[in-house]
Amino acid sequence: MQVAVAYAEPAQQIWLRIEVPEDTTVEQAIIKSGLLRQFPELDLTERAVGIFGKLVKLDAALRAGDRVEIYRAITADPATVPRRQMAEDDDDD
Repeated sequence: MQVAVAYAEPAQQIWLRIEVPEDTTVEQAIIKSGLLRQFPELDLTERAVGIFGKLVKLDAALRAGDRVEIYRAITADPATVPRRQMAEDDDDD
C-alpha cells in the first residue's frame, strides 16, 4: 500500500510517498522513509506524530493513502502572534 510521510523544517519541507506492507505502523513508515537518516536530530520519543492532523502513537496502524506527519515544537503561540504584529504596526505611527 502507498502512504505519505511529511516533515517540515523552517527552510525545507519534505513530502515522500512510499510503498509499505499492509500491517505497517507509523514508526515503521517513518523509518522506511529515510527521514531519520536525513534529519539525525529527529527523535521520535520527543516528537508528536499524526495522521492527517490527528495525533497518534508510533504504533498506530496505517491504511492505504494515509499521510504520516512529524510535528515540530511550537516556538511561538499562534494566538499571540497577531497581537504582537498589531502592536509593532502601532509603533510605526
